[in-house]
Amino acid sequence: MRWLLLILSVLMSPVSAEEVDLELVLLADASGSISNEEIRFQRQGYAAAITHPDVLSAIAETAYGSIAVTYVEWAANTAVVVDWTRIDGPDSAARFADALIGPPRQAYGRNAIGAALLDAKRLIEQNEFEGWRKVIDFSGDSPNSFSGPPIEEARDTVVSAGITINALPILCRFCDSFARFPDLDEIYARRIIGGPGAFAVTAADETDLARAIRRKLILEISGQMPELDIARDHPRRGRSEFAQIPN
Repeated sequence: MRWLLLILSVLMSPVSAEEVDLELVLLADASGSISNEEIRFQRQGYAAAITHPDVLSAIAETAYGSIAVTYVEWAANTAVVVDWTRIDGPDSAARFADALIGPPRQAYGRNAIGAALLDAKRLIEQNEFEGWRKVIDFSGDSPNSFSGPPIEEARDTVVSAGITINALPILCRFCDSFARFPDLDEIYARRIIGGPGAFAVTAADETDLARAIRRKLILEISGQMPELDIARDHPRRGRSEFAQIPN
């Protein structure tokens, strides 16, 4: 009987989480304003960034030498494109990048930003990793949200759980003359980012996207802050910053 009780206690004991430096959700826009070609372009930008030597160097220099990453696309729904993956060097980064390129589009419809942020929070809380930093990397080309909880309410819920939200506002995606939301960077800085050291890095257009993704990942992985163009204080978010990364 004692052996049976011992076996049962082992089976019922919680499995210890795998420790990493950072749990990172890459939360990428796949709403109706994004074509299938743009989906591929965006994924290629993240795949190139996660395998870039500078990003791998930033991972190697963390306390644990590893991070956990998942790639999620958001629209009216959210869909996991690449599940949580421990990245600790070129091989694991390449596997993540290869997995990212292949799958078809999985998120559709109009923006539901608040719901996407809360889904990202759930993915962090339910994974098998434990990072001493937890970050949602939100990207998009619009501030509109047509369903689900209000953006600010969702942001505050996420931040209160100890998760930081950074943003990658894309001002002009595959456009010839003007941005639909020329002040999108300031809107994201005001309404979406939050938590300790939160910041936004702006991609001016599609040609700037790969560089912005890479620089933003380096900052998030290393825990550094970008040079500031604008700094704001917010009573619920603490100090949150907006920045454009210089070339």
